[in-house]
Amino acid sequence: MTEPINGPINGLTTGRGGYTLTPVGTVRSALTSLDDAPRQGREGAPEAWLEIDTSYDDALDGLTPGAEILVLTWLHRGSRDVLKVHPRSDPARPLTGVFATRSPDRPNPVGLHRVTIVKIDPDRGLLVHPLETLDGTPVIDIKPVLDASDR
Repeated sequence: MTEPINGPINGLTTGRGGYTLTPVGTVRSALTSLDDAPRQGREGAPEAWLEIDTSYDDALDGLTPGAEILVLTWLHRGSRDVLKVHPRSDPARPLTGVFATRSPDRPNPVGLHRVTIVKIDPDRGLLVHPLETLDGTPVIDIKPVLDASDR
């Protein structure tokens, strides 16, 4: 089973009792360096596997190849004490609050990725595209993309 995310760097904690997130899986990607990763999936991100812990196999029921999903990740390499950034790391752009950006550096580094399921392998998980997240990134949830009639 995947280990819970907790602790001062990787975990989700509060001063009022705290919370623990238990990842449902892990990203397996050719991307291993922040320098090599595109900022957004549509900017040339590769396919990647979402290796889902076998204890969550039943939760995958209903997902199909070709479906669009939202993958929520814990951007474990992000800095949690950053409140303002230059958007897209461009110093020509004014400092902006992280809640108005997609920066991985933020108090709670939750990543949101819209991807398409390419393949489902019962022994491995979901092959998705495009995913700009680094190899080893914890997957904390998966949700379907709703069309206008589902909202």
